[in-house]
Amino acid sequence: MRDQAEQLRQRIQQSTQKRPTKLVTVTSGKGGVGKSNFSLNFGLGLIERGHKAVLFDVDLGLANLDVLMGISPKKHLFHLLEPDTTVWDIMEKGPGHLEFIAGGSGFTQIMQLDDEKLDLLFNRLDPLQGYADTIIFDTGAGLSKESLHFMLSSDEVIVVTTPEPPAITDAYAVIKMLHSRNPAVRIRLVINRVVNEREGKMTADKLAMVAKRFLDLEIQALGFVSDDSHVTKAVKQQRPFLLTYPQSHASRSIRSLVGQYLQNSAQSDTPANGLKGFFAKLKHFIR
Repeated sequence: MRDQAEQLRQRIQQSTQKRPTKLVTVTSGKGGVGKSNFSLNFGLGLIERGHKAVLFDVDLGLANLDVLMGISPKKHLFHLLEPDTTVWDIMEKGPGHLEFIAGGSGFTQIMQLDDEKLDLLFNRLDPLQGYADTIIFDTGAGLSKESLHFMLSSDEVIVVTTPEPPAITDAYAVIKMLHSRNPAVRIRLVINRVVNEREGKMTADKLAMVAKRFLDLEIQALGFVSDDSHVTKAVKQQRPFLLTYPQSHASRSIRSLVGQYLQNSAQSDTPANGLKGFFAKLKHFIR
């Protein structure tokens, strides 16, 4: 682990220019829609395209990204408050070169930290700025206070839903709350477990129409992920389906979706706030 940390430090030192880092929070209106599995394979899809992604598990209640990857994190976020601990010491290497930081119980305690410890925590996470192109926060489903803070502090929010009416209703509730708290928040929509492209488009159009009518909000669908038995097989094997079944319908969906995300990012005229901007907003909400 120490050797790995040293290698990561050297890679940072060799970088002559810091790249803007985008903070993306992935959420859902209800549990069971495949949010965490999407976050994992989305991150791997970005890496596949040469785009550096780091994944944070901030699901306070049912953190399960480690289970999906078949790894047991030795440290989590709160270990950064220990003497001489760096972000490289708590970072795990997952499958497909995806780097991963477990929230553990840390995110339930972060709201109670005094200013000195909070600043220490944020300062020790700061080296990720410029190291990653995108930091993905996988939050808990629903509208907990902590999850809402992460969403409102991020550059972009991806809302994952399925075509089932209860999932659509709960996804709209999340969108409505986000918009009411910050009308400028960037929201993207992913429809998971669709039978075909037509079902995915119909579901996205339905949500977009309701958001436009009642919130005067334009929502862009980032894409859809096919309902695929290979996903369940990969979960049982504790392996990401993008790596285990790279030619499956779900894997092809992820690659298409990643391509759309990268195209949107390249065309966006809204700069990423980066980690410092994220920390400033999050600290405002905590205090």
